Amino acid sequence: MDLPSSPPDNKLLIRCPRLGHEIYFAYCRQENMGLPCFKILDCWFAYFKVEEYLRREMTEQEWKDVFETPGKPKIISLLENIQAAQKLQKS
Repeated sequence: MDLPSSPPDNKLLIRCPRLGHEIYFAYCRQENMGLPCFKILDCWFAYFKVEEYLRREMTEQEWKDVFETPGKPKIISLLENIQAAQKLQKS
């Protein structure tokens, strides 16, 4: 079966392995400060040609930032978020 090259509409929900509940593609497309989630290729490949679509929609630098740059370990991200919240609280 040939997959569509465009994302599904908001009638299709899939389970997000990171959040633990169902979400639309539109959320995955922008959840990373306007960029796609780093797992979007893994989660959506069975529903449409997600890589082809994102390569059309994203700049080369955006692609590299999301898919070719190693992510921070979760503990580092959590510590950074805690520090940022503490700074805001002191302001």
